[in-house]
Amino acid sequence: MSGHSKFANIKHKKEKNDAKKGKIFTVIGREIVMAVKAGGPDPENNGKLRDVIAKAKANNMPNDTIERGIKKAAGADNADNYEKAVYEGYGPSGVAIIVETLTDNKNRTAGNVRSAFTKGNGNIGTQGCVSFMFDQKGQILIDREECEMDADELMMLALDSGAEDFSEEEDSFEVITDPDDFSAVREALEAQGIPLLEAQIAMIPQTRVALTNEKDIRDLQRTLDMLDDDDDVTDVWHNWEE
Repeated sequence: MSGHSKFANIKHKKEKNDAKKGKIFTVIGREIVMAVKAGGPDPENNGKLRDVIAKAKANNMPNDTIERGIKKAAGADNADNYEKAVYEGYGPSGVAIIVETLTDNKNRTAGNVRSAFTKGNGNIGTQGCVSFMFDQKGQILIDREECEMDADELMMLALDSGAEDFSEEEDSFEVITDPDDFSAVREALEAQGIPLLEAQIAMIPQTRVALTNEKDIRDLQRTLDMLDDDDDVTDVWHNWEE
């Protein structure tokens, strides 16, 4: 879409994250715990843990911090116990919002998420009320300036590795995969030394909603900011055309 750069949005998000490394590292730490408990502490035998480690590195988490998190999660005395909870709802003008959380207290998290929607003049809906408007896909973003490989070569590498789609933005490349093929494609790119800006399973909106009313924009931004500040929230997906 002309004038719309996914990478610009990602950079904006990462700049915010850089100012809140504590929040991001907390979230990734919980994801490490979940991955280790589900599949063990050896990344070679635990694909989910490999994906979380890739996410950690994309967010500049130090290797020793990652290793400490894995060892702690694998310890017999580790009492951390997190549950995944997903909330769906609407912001102003029908903007669809999906909130993914990892929490050790569902009541606290549910109250905080509901408050974020309410204060932005939105409302929580039932499970499935907006997720049908999104496609779950593997999404890999590559900084064009950091990538030494020719665009056509990169595209062929991605597609040959199992990617569904490859697109070029002014400042980035985007690789889309089926969720089941995400790890294989990510690992194939990493094996060729491709620096990944973002690598995640994403909820990609099928259509987007543009907001023109300034109050609606302020209200939606308030909801998104409150969710972004909540340590229990791991991801927020929406179909607002920013």
